Amino acid sequence: MMDQSIKFDLALINRYDRAGPRYTSYPTALELHAGFGDADYRRQIAKSNAAGGPLSLYFHIPFCDTVCFYCACNKIVTKNRKHAEPYLANLCKEIAMQGDLFDSNRVVNQLHWGGGTPTFLSYEQMKQLMDVTREHFSLKDDDSGEYSIEVDPRETHSQTIRQLRELGFNRISLGLQDFDPAVQKAVNRIQSEEQTFGVLEAARAEGFKSTNIDLIYGLPLQTVDSFALTLDKILAVAPDRFSIFNYAHMPNRFKTQRQINDADMPSADVKLDILQMVGQKLIAAGYVYIGMDHFAKPDDELAVAQREGKLYRNFQGYSTHSDCDLIGLGITSIGRVGDAYIQNVKELDEYDSLIRQNKLPVFKGVELDDDDKLRRAVITQLICHFDLTFVDIEQAFSINFADYFAKELEALSPMQVDGLLSVSAEGIQVLPAGRLLIRNICMVFDKYLAQKQHQQFSKVI
Repeated sequence: MMDQSIKFDLALINRYDRAGPRYTSYPTALELHAGFGDADYRRQIAKSNAAGGPLSLYFHIPFCDTVCFYCACNKIVTKNRKHAEPYLANLCKEIAMQGDLFDSNRVVNQLHWGGGTPTFLSYEQMKQLMDVTREHFSLKDDDSGEYSIEVDPRETHSQTIRQLRELGFNRISLGLQDFDPAVQKAVNRIQSEEQTFGVLEAARAEGFKSTNIDLIYGLPLQTVDSFALTLDKILAVAPDRFSIFNYAHMPNRFKTQRQINDADMPSADVKLDILQMVGQKLIAAGYVYIGMDHFAKPDDELAVAQREGKLYRNFQGYSTHSDCDLIGLGITSIGRVGDAYIQNVKELDEYDSLIRQNKLPVFKGVELDDDDKLRRAVITQLICHFDLTFVDIEQAFSINFADYFAKELEALSPMQVDGLLSVSAEGIQVLPAGRLLIRNICMVFDKYLAQKQHQQFSKVI
């Protein structure tokens, strides 16, 4: 059985803690450019249809009732629920436009609503959105698809959960971040244990197959002890998965973060101590480290897929559906279709204008060349499975790995000396001490990284 353990080495983490991509794609979203437009996307769709296979759909619902100060997502903060109506009408039109371009016999194995806050929508609006999706795409009706939604427990009740289940959702992710009252006040997200656990219990009662809790470490006023209390309370109800993100405080880029008092931010040492505590508690509780902030129970689909070599990574994080082309719907959403990544426009007015003209709302994109696809395969294998067999890559891409990546293998030498990984004639194996630093290892194979300024990325830890 695959070793899914981690080793926390403070000296190594301090040495390697630099800014870098999260590799939800390669090339990263920074390589998308405005030279890629509607015609390019249609060409990639034709290529995708020729290849066939299942589909994955991502819907971006950008509305939030209140603003969380830490948030770096593309969002629209409003208490007026009517503001969602014109957006929803346009989103339904985009679903029809995109659905007409994809072969109708391609089944949707995976579907995800993200935000913003998808449960900002009323039940009638959510039903309309799902009905239109079923009209234009081939959704599964036997509950075997992986249909997930992000929810805010402050806006979700047992009736909402029942309705979501009726609409076909079977996996749910609950935003929490921290239970500590002082931290909640500092980030403007007041959320009770009763609200949170009530939603979790309702999801289980309605037969949701997977429950995930989102937490953030590094928020203002957090301490090791305070975050440990939050973690202990959640471990008592044992969700299937945890997503525990490192807060990247970049007020120069994200205006809402300017409302956080810099003096309240925990030091780098405290953040590392919190991270170590999190790893120890979750491993002791029986969870396995999937990678990149994610932990799961050993029998969870993600953990099983990782052990079986079937784990994948896309713009929503880790996935079990590497065979799906991903269609992004709604403002700012990103898809992966054919040999390209495509992003929709980011502003409501521009989205509205293009939809009214019956144009695909493409903002920018990038078509991958052979080198991109090769490096994507290497990075995906490392970040998902922590090992790489050279012959697999050589056979898939008709290269000699040692020759093609001579510079990269040389650059890995210091990491091998430091005990992050082991390089042999057969391949690369990431060791337990290197798994928390997997982004650093992947960065070695990123040909674009040297051209970028690292402040565009969050720090690794």
